[in-house]
Amino acid sequence: MVKVEAIVQMNKFEFVKDALSQLGVEGMTVSEVRGHGRQKGHTENYRGREYSVDLIPKIKIELVLPDNLVDSAVETIIQTARSGKIGDGKIFLSKVDEVIRIRNEERGVAAL
Repeated sequence: MVKVEAIVQMNKFEFVKDALSQLGVEGMTVSEVRGHGRQKGHTENYRGREYSVDLIPKIKIELVLPDNLVDSAVETIIQTARSGKIGDGKIFLSKVDEVIRIRNEERGVAAL
């Protein structure tokens, strides 16, 4: 099993979510996050004053998938979240040793 953490632009989230659902991904955790990479933010004007916005709002999608779904899920995220411009986001993959469903103590892939 693999944990997939994808950080994508807010306006791409619905496309990614729908594409993952069509792929057969049943569960995900979604968080609104703020951060920056190479993009480093930008400046804006508010009431005549200029200020720096260095933490950009993004969406973080967390999935734990069986090994056979990981490659197709990653490719789906890349294809639906990519604009080709800086700030498209990142995908992080981590190995998961065990999953336990609290309700009935199922373990492993059955608990997903």
